Amino acid sequence: MESQRPVPQSRLGRLVQLGRLAGGIAGNVLSEGARQLSQGQRPALGDLLIAPDNVARLAERLSEMRGAAMKLGQLLSMESGELIPPELTQALARLREGAHAMPLGQVAQVLNAAWGEGWERRFRRFSFTPMAAASIGQVHHAELKDGTRLAVKIQYPGIRRSIDSDLDNVATLLRLVNLLPRAIDLAPLLQEAKLQLHAEADYRQEAAHLQRFAERLHGDPRFEVPALVEELTTPEVLATGFLDGEPIETVAELAAPVRDEVAAALLELALKEVFCWGLVQTDPNFANFRYQAARRRLQLFDFGATRTYPGERRATLRDLVRATLDGDDADLLRAAEAVGYLGEGDPPGYRTGVLALLRMVTEPARAPADYAFGQTDLARRMSDMVIGLRLREGYGRLPPPEVLLLHRKLGGLYLLLSRLRATLPVGRLLSGVLEDHHTRPCRRMPGWTSPTSSTP
Repeated sequence: MESQRPVPQSRLGRLVQLGRLAGGIAGNVLSEGARQLSQGQRPALGDLLIAPDNVARLAERLSEMRGAAMKLGQLLSMESGELIPPELTQALARLREGAHAMPLGQVAQVLNAAWGEGWERRFRRFSFTPMAAASIGQVHHAELKDGTRLAVKIQYPGIRRSIDSDLDNVATLLRLVNLLPRAIDLAPLLQEAKLQLHAEADYRQEAAHLQRFAERLHGDPRFEVPALVEELTTPEVLATGFLDGEPIETVAELAAPVRDEVAAALLELALKEVFCWGLVQTDPNFANFRYQAARRRLQLFDFGATRTYPGERRATLRDLVRATLDGDDADLLRAAEAVGYLGEGDPPGYRTGVLALLRMVTEPARAPADYAFGQTDLARRMSDMVIGLRLREGYGRLPPPEVLLLHRKLGGLYLLLSRLRATLPVGRLLSGVLEDHHTRPCRRMPGWTSPTSSTP
């Protein structure tokens, strides 16, 4: 767990943090530039801006601020390399590993406001040391008087009020210090991020998403979601039952049949979310999955980043996938335009690059045999191609924000399947959901082996 740091609550306090950050970056640029000039070198501004001291300072300050500032850093740091130089991506990756924890006094402040004075009398035990700390809140272990174990997520104070100003200020800062390509139009992405973060900051809405997932997964023995404790849930506090699974990465140490079964369940779940339910948990953080080996169940957490996709949008995505699998270039161009990857004014080189990237993304589904995620460099090749289009070629078009969220989902899934060294019949699994999208929920897909039929 990171060290404890108070969350700055006022708009002025958070703006001061960013002002100090900008000043520190500028100071580093000047001192490093002077040092290089004294050695007879001609420093490049871009290289000075992404120097290790600067990117480390940026990551540390966003971690202290939490909230939208930290979330924007997380969004920009995904492995796809979509928006920023790889040096900055690596530094900001720290933000996905957790934030500084709130001091005890701030935790008590939030709980007193949510549950009233004397709330502790309802508990046999409440741990003020959080199990995890992230961008919007932190999670604590607790036990009710009757012995029921809970996970209690507590929102950082002032976070909801700071969302819009934080996002605007951080985006402006990144522009001022030239850490984002000038060709990128951030306005649609910022607007979408604001909407998503306001939704994430309403824990009652997250509770509703949790219940919707529980309903869709009811009766499927492979999955488990925590039970909602409604009487303790408020817009700033989310209380659920405690699930005792191990980190999903521990599955990588199990036998190959178990790894593949877990990976198949993860892939099937993602396909169902996008193509069947239109209800997608878009945060790819590994901490959102745990594995309960004794019951052989995948446990799902954190539904704040859930996004709904209407039927029309799902239809364009299905057409795009079918075109990558079976269509020619003309079919794929039409489908890519319908989704928003391409527009009429895009140059031929960019259109060709996007088509190549879309076919690369669906490489696992077109493989003639089961696809070995542990033996592929697909993630690196995708990242290199995107960096080439965005940074080296200077093409600034971004897909619609809701499609970018699916990029995060897909990138995180590919990374996790690679970590589990899974070998899967991706084409068969995908064909099953595309053929069966009209039923809700989709039927169990072909190729799945029951968790009780293999030996761990």
